[in-house]
Amino acid sequence: MKFHKYFIVMLLAAFVSGCGDTSENANDLFSIQIKENKKVYTPAETISVSLQNIKNRDISSVTYLLDDDVIASVEGTAPVSVSLSEKKLGQRNLKARIESNGSTYSVTKIFTMVASEKPKLYTYKILERYPHDRDAYTQGLEFENDTLYESTGQYKSSSLRKTNYTTGEVLEQVPLPETYFGEGLTILNDKIYQLTWQENTGFIYNLATLEKKGTFVYGASKEGWGLCNDGTNIYKSDGTEKIWTLSPETLGEEGYIEIYTNTSKIPRVNELEWVEGKIYANIYQQSAIAIVNPTNGAVEGVINLSNLKDEVTQHDKLDVLNGIAYKGEPNILYVTGKNWDQLFKIEIIEK
Repeated sequence: MKFHKYFIVMLLAAFVSGCGDTSENANDLFSIQIKENKKVYTPAETISVSLQNIKNRDISSVTYLLDDDVIASVEGTAPVSVSLSEKKLGQRNLKARIESNGSTYSVTKIFTMVASEKPKLYTYKILERYPHDRDAYTQGLEFENDTLYESTGQYKSSSLRKTNYTTGEVLEQVPLPETYFGEGLTILNDKIYQLTWQENTGFIYNLATLEKKGTFVYGASKEGWGLCNDGTNIYKSDGTEKIWTLSPETLGEEGYIEIYTNTSKIPRVNELEWVEGKIYANIYQQSAIAIVNPTNGAVEGVINLSNLKDEVTQHDKLDVLNGIAYKGEPNILYVTGKNWDQLFKIEIIEK
C-alpha cells in the first residue's frame, strides 16, 4: 500500500513537471514595454512593443493581443510595430501571451488612446421658437416625419409623448408606472424604444398606437440615459463616457465606444441623436453637444449652446439643456431642456 501511494505521488509530480509550473507570478517574470512610453496615444501613431524577460527565461513564442484581438506573434522578445489606426479610444488592454518551458504566461499593459485632432468648435443661431410643455422633464426627443416624440422623466410623472412640435400640443401620452424614471428614446422599424434610469428596464411600443409591446433589460451598462439609432443599430448612453451598441433584434449589448477629445474623456454622456453619420450627444450639466465619431469615440466637434437656457422663462424647476432632434435639414437641430417652455430650431455654425 505504501508503494502504491508513493507511485501515485511520483506520477502526479511528473505530470505537473511535464505541464510546466505556472504557479509563478507572470508579472515577476515578464513585462510589456512600449518604446515611446507616453501617457496617451492617438490612432495616428504606430507603437513599438516588446517583452522584457526579467529572469531570462527561455521563450519559444510571444503573441500580442489588443483587447483580445491578436495583433502579432513573434519568437523570443523581438519588438513588433503595432499600428493604432482604426482602434477605439479610451482604456486599451495590451496583452502578451508567452510560451516558456512548456507553460503559458500572460501579462497586460493598460494604456489610453485619445483623439488625433482637436474638436472643431461651433456656435448657433436661433431660427424659430415653438411652445413646449414647461412641466416636461425632457429626456429624449426624436422626429418621425413631422411628428415629434418625447420621453419625460421624474418618478410619478414620467411619460412617452407624441406631440405637435409647432404648437407644443401633446397629441397622445402614455404614463410610466410611478416606480419608473423615464429616460431617452429612439424609433426604429415602427417601434419606439424608451429607457428608464436605474430600473434596468427599457420599454418597447408600437409606433402607430403607442401600445406597449414588450420590455428589455440592460447588461453591463447599469443605467439608462440616452438612445439613438443609425437605421440598423441602436446606441445607448449610460451616464459615463461610454456609448453602447445594442442589437436591434435582442437589445443586447454588442460593445461600446469611449468618448474622448484629444486630451481627455467626456463623462456623463446623456441624450443622443444620430445626425448624418455622427452621434450628437448632450453632455449632462453642460450647455454643449459633442459630435462623436461612432466608430472610435473621437469628439470631432463641440457645439457651444451657452446662453440658450436664458432664452426661456426662468422658474424654480428650470433645469439643464437636454433634448436633440434632427429632421433631415442640413446644419439644423431642434433642442430644448428639462422643464423649458420653448423648443428651439437652431442653425449650427462653425466658428
